[in-house]
Amino acid sequence: MKPKPNRRQTMKKLIPISVWAFYFCMVFPKIALAAPGEDLPTPNLFGTFWALVPPLVAIVLALITKEVYSSLVIGIIVGGVLASNGIFEVGMRNVLENGIVPVLSDSYNVGILIFLVILGSIVAMMNKSGGAAAFGRWAFKHIKRRQGAECLSVVLGMLIFIDDYFNCLTVGSVMRPITDKFHVSRAKLAYIIDATAAPVCIIAPISSWAAAVTSNVPEDQNGFLIFLQAIPYNYYALLTIVMLFFIIFSRMDYGKMKLHENNAAHGDLFTEGERVVPEGAEEEKDNGKAIVMDMLLPVFVLIGLCIIGMIYTGGFFGGTGIIDAFANCDASLGLVVGSFFAILFAIIYYMARRSMKFTECMGCLVDGFKAMVPAILILTFAWSLKGVTTALGAREFVGGLMSNAPSSLAIFIPVIVFLVGVGLAFSTGTSWGTFGILIPIVVAIFPDDPKMMVIAISACMAGSVCGDHCSPISDTTIMASAGAQCNHINHVNTQLPYALTVAAVSAVTYIIAGFVKNPIICLIIGVALMIGVLMVIKKKVGVDDEVELDR
Repeated sequence: MKPKPNRRQTMKKLIPISVWAFYFCMVFPKIALAAPGEDLPTPNLFGTFWALVPPLVAIVLALITKEVYSSLVIGIIVGGVLASNGIFEVGMRNVLENGIVPVLSDSYNVGILIFLVILGSIVAMMNKSGGAAAFGRWAFKHIKRRQGAECLSVVLGMLIFIDDYFNCLTVGSVMRPITDKFHVSRAKLAYIIDATAAPVCIIAPISSWAAAVTSNVPEDQNGFLIFLQAIPYNYYALLTIVMLFFIIFSRMDYGKMKLHENNAAHGDLFTEGERVVPEGAEEEKDNGKAIVMDMLLPVFVLIGLCIIGMIYTGGFFGGTGIIDAFANCDASLGLVVGSFFAILFAIIYYMARRSMKFTECMGCLVDGFKAMVPAILILTFAWSLKGVTTALGAREFVGGLMSNAPSSLAIFIPVIVFLVGVGLAFSTGTSWGTFGILIPIVVAIFPDDPKMMVIAISACMAGSVCGDHCSPISDTTIMASAGAQCNHINHVNTQLPYALTVAAVSAVTYIIAGFVKNPIICLIIGVALMIGVLMVIKKKVGVDDEVELDR
């Protein structure tokens, strides 16, 4: 006799069905078709709050059902409904022409997908050759405590500051075998990866994020100089790193992360039995002949070649300075160029070492693609959702709100920009899109007050990263889940309390910054507040003695 489905399972099935029924029965009184090739009409709801509804629907459904794919698809469909003006054909064209089709034909997005597949193939080679197992043996001999494994993950994440995608997948691939041996939950590893990806990239002058911020500053301003001046005011990024080290060394976790860590101490790294290793992903093999360099050398070559690839696309070898080369680089193309030559090196290296045959290397190409299919699907749907949201005028809606802010609130503009950035990045899942919307507005608000402009721009950057951390449809959050091979919703749920804690302290610090306008004093106050809040939380939840197991 089959067990009766519980109420939650029934709701999971009814929610998508209800949305589809609403879509077809309530919204489309007209089935009239426009002429082929005719431009899509401007949505009647363009530039209104409804522009933020599709991503909010996707986020709420993902958190309720813990099923990402259908939630994103439903969000895209809702966006098509809202942009349809009541005509079925217009709604479907919005879904396709503003969503799925353009994101898969965009050269930047395709470059990221190619990079994912190549990186997945290199990881498969590392595992099949025994390199990952050899590195795990070395680390197990030299790292005596789980804190050491976590700290090594943090240090590696901070060293790979060039690009957040590259950071997430590389740190995850290298550190998974080590953190597994020390019973660090996959949710904790995903948090460490995410906390050292965007927060580190957004304060690194030489990174794809620095280039994105600089490119959004109007030409009459020195974008790179503003970026440098904004670093000490980027409280969310800086305080996230402070919190990360505090949690590791104090052995304190809270929220759902505490449950995951306690379960990991007893061997369940995934919690709820959700082992998320994609079909086709190569398991770590140990042939006893592999050496540590079988893993480290391909990683070092990959890092070096990706850096060279990025500055190449920025014109470095044509005489452009290295700073300008990074500022003008095409991060997507640079990662593809670097990873392409890196996988050629890996194939030659493993064949020369006789760790793998040529046919086995070619088999790893297929395994790498299979391992990255979940991340590719989620990214594709998330990008499509952003496209539909843009077509509904999310940029114009938020821009209008900000530009109409009263001048009497000038001192509070940094915290307002921070909170708006959090909400916008959370709703749309994009930090870079948030930069593009808010930075020009901030520059226009403070034409004669350079210091407040810098503080407000830093608040925009910090809010964008914070919202990106909180959002289940963020590509960086998706990449962190893929790098740790962690259930995506588990990662979002366990990271959310940590991100909101830092966000609250950052908001208070931005209020202080509006009055004090001194980067050093404000940063000291922010760090003191952060540690004070964490000490209070630690006193309330206690120390995770159960998970502090020396091995």
